[in-house]
Amino acid sequence: MSLQDKLLAQRIYLILASLFICSLVVSNLIFQKFFYWYPFGDFEIFGTKLFQISVGIIPYPITFLITDIISEIYGKKRANQVVTTGIFASVFSLGIIYIANAVPAIENSPVTDPLFTKVFGQTALAVIASMLAYLFAQYIDIQVYHFWKKATKGKRLWVRNNFSTMTSQAIDTLSVLFLLCAFKILPWDLFIPLFISGFLFKVFIALIDTPFMYLAVYYFRKRFLLKINEELHID
Repeated sequence: MSLQDKLLAQRIYLILASLFICSLVVSNLIFQKFFYWYPFGDFEIFGTKLFQISVGIIPYPITFLITDIISEIYGKKRANQVVTTGIFASVFSLGIIYIANAVPAIENSPVTDPLFTKVFGQTALAVIASMLAYLFAQYIDIQVYHFWKKATKGKRLWVRNNFSTMTSQAIDTLSVLFLLCAFKILPWDLFIPLFISGFLFKVFIALIDTPFMYLAVYYFRKRFLLKINEELHID
């Protein structure tokens, strides 16, 4: 690989890592707002309306698409590095929120102390719950992805993309909702409805992002002349 190609590959990796970290941190900050999304009309499954989800779930699937792209192009080691960096970013953002919450607002502040605490006060527990679930899910996603990559000898990209994401998203959704309910951030009666809605939404998004995965892999292979199952090394 030429020096110019190596620098380009490094820049793309940094951009992907930045998008990953941004999506992860934002999803932890906005999770307390819930809404219904009706792409198929007023539809129910097992007595649960689809989709009753947190707005925090909107950027979260992006993180799994990015780790799959990095896993495919840059390898398992680089994907794990991004996941670990995301944990540090979440902890750092949590520290900033703690400081911001501790600083008293002035009398004419448009955002008062009670309002700020109401919006961000539960973020600490949410970030802890999200990080624990995220830690399991992302590392499992990478492991499953490379299992299928090895099993298919680098072929059938859609298999490893979808199977890894669906497996990890099921674990992530189950884990984070269990922890949020255990921490009393959410009531237990919302556990099953939110799990069904959240998991099916993530599966739906995983299916939608498959073409984007193919486009990304096609670009990398064409731009850097990569063979099937070949990875970029930017060390």
